[in-house]
Amino acid sequence: MSVEPTVVSDDVERTRSLLGSLVARFAAAWDAAGAPPELVEFLPDTPDFRRLCLVELIKVDLEYRWLRFDYPKRLADYRGEFAELRDMPVPPDLIYEELHALRRSGRDPGPTGPETVAAPTEQATEVGYRSTLIASPWAQEALEGINTGDRVDDFDLLVGLGAGSFARVFLARQRSMQRLVAVKISHNRGSEPETLAQLDHNYIVRVFDQRLIEDDELKLMYMEYVPGGTLLGVLGLVRARQPDRRDGKLLLDAVDGAVLSTGGIEPSESNVRAEIATYTWPETVAWLGSRLATALDHAGRHGVLHRDIKPANVLLTAEGIPKLADFNISFSHHVAGTSPLAYFGGSLAYMSPEQLAACHPELPVNAADLDERSDIYALGVMLWELLTGHRPFDDEVGMGESDTALERMLELRKHEIDARYLSELPQDCPPTLRRILLKCLAPQREDRWSTGAELAQQFALCLDRRARDLVDPPIGSLRSKLTPWSLLAIVTLASTIGGGLGVVYSNLHNGPLMQLWLTADQREQMRGVSALLELPVPLTVAIVTSYLCRRVFLVWRGLRRGKHYDAETLALTRTDTLLDGDRVAMVAFCGWIVSAIAFVAGFLVFTDLSAGQLVHFIASLVVCATIAVAYPFFLVTLFVVRCVYPSLLDQGATTNDHADLLALGRRCHRYLAVAASVPLVGVVTGLMFLTPQEVPLVIDPIRWLCIAGVLGFIGNYWLFRKLEDDLRAFDRAISGALSSDPTRGLVTDHASRPGRRRRG
Repeated sequence: MSVEPTVVSDDVERTRSLLGSLVARFAAAWDAAGAPPELVEFLPDTPDFRRLCLVELIKVDLEYRWLRFDYPKRLADYRGEFAELRDMPVPPDLIYEELHALRRSGRDPGPTGPETVAAPTEQATEVGYRSTLIASPWAQEALEGINTGDRVDDFDLLVGLGAGSFARVFLARQRSMQRLVAVKISHNRGSEPETLAQLDHNYIVRVFDQRLIEDDELKLMYMEYVPGGTLLGVLGLVRARQPDRRDGKLLLDAVDGAVLSTGGIEPSESNVRAEIATYTWPETVAWLGSRLATALDHAGRHGVLHRDIKPANVLLTAEGIPKLADFNISFSHHVAGTSPLAYFGGSLAYMSPEQLAACHPELPVNAADLDERSDIYALGVMLWELLTGHRPFDDEVGMGESDTALERMLELRKHEIDARYLSELPQDCPPTLRRILLKCLAPQREDRWSTGAELAQQFALCLDRRARDLVDPPIGSLRSKLTPWSLLAIVTLASTIGGGLGVVYSNLHNGPLMQLWLTADQREQMRGVSALLELPVPLTVAIVTSYLCRRVFLVWRGLRRGKHYDAETLALTRTDTLLDGDRVAMVAFCGWIVSAIAFVAGFLVFTDLSAGQLVHFIASLVVCATIAVAYPFFLVTLFVVRCVYPSLLDQGATTNDHADLLALGRRCHRYLAVAASVPLVGVVTGLMFLTPQEVPLVIDPIRWLCIAGVLGFIGNYWLFRKLEDDLRAFDRAISGALSSDPTRGLVTDHASRPGRRRRG
């Protein structure tokens, strides 16, 4: 593990540091005098901050009065002394602290005030006492006494990696295991070790164990050592470089600098580093985002929310692979409602609107209302900041230090991202990445990606240049202008083309033979049969194919109109979309089969054709049906894969699409084989049942069939290769998002990068 040098990353950290200093001075005054100091002398003048300080100082005061000395004082006395406590209900954490101060002192708690509620008291009794102090003065004193070179428990502290207000991180040697580890020593607060212990993932820092030290005031957690710094260091480098000088090498430069700064050896080249070096900066941000989204999904499936996503909490390996750290997420219900700064975990600048609302003492939202979408919002803010060097909000200096400032932050996040921040996106930022981040930052959580898996899949699409061009076509392109009605138009057109080609061949091939085999009256009667089929069959084919494609049409149309669909409906629609080409082909084939049956019935009723002649006629209609199958399939399938299916991919996760894409690829090979067989089938069936005298009548139609069949196969093969590339692009993106292998999903569309060797 690695941590950046001490940096005040936001106003919360600075305020908590000041609060810790204030509490320490108050405790020192108690120790020096052995009597209660004048509490009011330690309070600041700022009204909002004053109340927060008062609450924390009373907690320390209760500790000294009831446990260390004998100067008992009840909350009712504090309320009578300080107007800040009379104006609002007593914070639950103060009731909790008073209750346990009395119990730990061996006295009967009795009534704890009119604001006492049963739930906190019963819960406190069940789980035992845990201090709600934001900053323990005794823990802080012990922490400041630990330095590089010391031995703590089983660890020799070698190098200081970083420090915050209430924690220090060291590179250490574990004596018992003879290995290097990262050791984090902090106040004994939160449940970070217990949380991380249940998360085993490639993109989450792996924790080995924890120890309690310094009379249980401090907590020592040791974990894997990640030497490449944090995204906070990367962000500093982003801000130092002009946008046109940012690319994947920037990430590697930041990693190398962090490794060398701690005395490490410059990282050697690897496949991962080589791939990162080829990325643009937006692609690098998407690459980082895909891995962090996968980590959030893993944590979410284990019921864990991070609640403090920010650059300083993302570590980097020597290869540049991100690892989510600092799950110091214990959310205390005892302190909710006192002040935004009493909220355990979270940096206000990156919080979602609902998380900010949970911090506000006067809003009904609380930590229990948060879900994975809150972390997704914070991830979006962080990635936007990495992409542009700035967060997408006009946050003021000092925001978050009061309730009114928190309200201003909430107001900013209740609106879509301002256009001036959109203009800061790099010129080479793909539309896909812009769309992904804007959905992460949607003010209403219902409009965001619902899981980390969905978000990871979108980033995977963004990393594949062919896939992202299909999902988010260039503005002004033909694909961007297509409407759902174009689906019905293409389906009808393809069916018409296939059927029309079959009719042309049937007339050219069978026309001369009918002249030879049938009398004038018989031909007239058969023309009547043909007339009965000319309109009903094509119309029925068009109606049936449109009906079978209805789900795709209706959902695509609904999405264009802003309608939302559940995941099951979207999944069924994507499956339907990939089957539309088959449906058009099969319905057309069935139309020819119906026609063949009708014609055979007519021949049996109105003519005296021999069995061989009937078989020849049926065989010729099979050739026509083959034509109607082979060519419409590729036209419709290419259209839906390029224009319809991508419009459904930006709606959410496609974890089950891998099998559908592979199945369509296999069917494409079969239809290509059908197209290749048209000339051969035409020759064999066209000559097999004819006499030598009849053969010259069909030579020219068969010759033209062979020429047209070869040209048609070439056209179909061209469409097939386009389809194959598109399907592979989608499958690469989907498969890459599903994999937890750090090297998986790196491969982009090599076909779109001239001179790059394609990997298997």
